[in-house]
Amino acid sequence: MCVCVVWSGGCFTRRPAAPHLGQVTLAHPLVPTASTEVEPPPEISLEELALPPHLTPLPAGPAKPHVAPPPANEPTVVDKKPAPVLAPELSLEEVVTSKVEANKSLIVAQRNLDAALGKPLNSAQADLASKVRGFMDAAREAMKNSDWERAAAAAKKAEVLSEQLVSGL
Repeated sequence: MCVCVVWSGGCFTRRPAAPHLGQVTLAHPLVPTASTEVEPPPEISLEELALPPHLTPLPAGPAKPHVAPPPANEPTVVDKKPAPVLAPELSLEEVVTSKVEANKSLIVAQRNLDAALGKPLNSAQADLASKVRGFMDAAREAMKNSDWERAAAAAKKAEVLSEQLVSGL
């Protein structure tokens, strides 16, 4: 390898000649004399284009400031009515079935989350665990509001996602 370096490097005793600059002379600028005339610049014509029509009329003056209406008297507690809940009427059997399914799914989801608790999770698994907790919270909130169909659906989603989480560990 050393031979290749020496061979490709060329001759060390003969160096290439340094670049040679010729004589440097200072050039004097040409100053126009009075006899040379400069011709006038050409005239350029400009066309005026018509502006596009406005789609809406221009305002006659500045915009009016927005003034908030004065606060109305606060209604008393007796005047407030709870917002109506739009939920389908369920039979007693359907309510009991939804309660059992929601509780069972929540227990399974919580057990799966507890199994994944001590293990290191990558970002996808951590996101999945966060979604499971969100669905579990939604199911518990629906249980507080006695919306058993929504509670069962959210709990079932939490259960399915928690099973995916545990199978990926």
